Amino acid sequence: MLKVLLVLHDGKDYIRMNKVFFEELPIKGQYIVNSDGLAYLVEEVTTFANYVTSKGAIGIVVVHQAPRDEPVSQLYGLNIEEDLDD
Repeated sequence: MLKVLLVLHDGKDYIRMNKVFFEELPIKGQYIVNSDGLAYLVEEVTTFANYVTSKGAIGIVVVHQAPRDEPVSQLYGLNIEEDLDD
């Protein structure tokens, strides 16, 4: 598992969201769904070269929220606790 810092780009500012785990790093242009149930479009992915931290993060994924009227925002009407957790 790869731990990265998820950062929201809201058009003018960059806002730290949370640390997340991925099996594989997403790529620019890919949609991801965060634990808040919202779809985000990946803008940039960075990884740290030769960097060791006690917090374990290996990179930064910059995202912006997908518009609510796009199909990807409506496709994932999931309740994380009910639909994905065992």
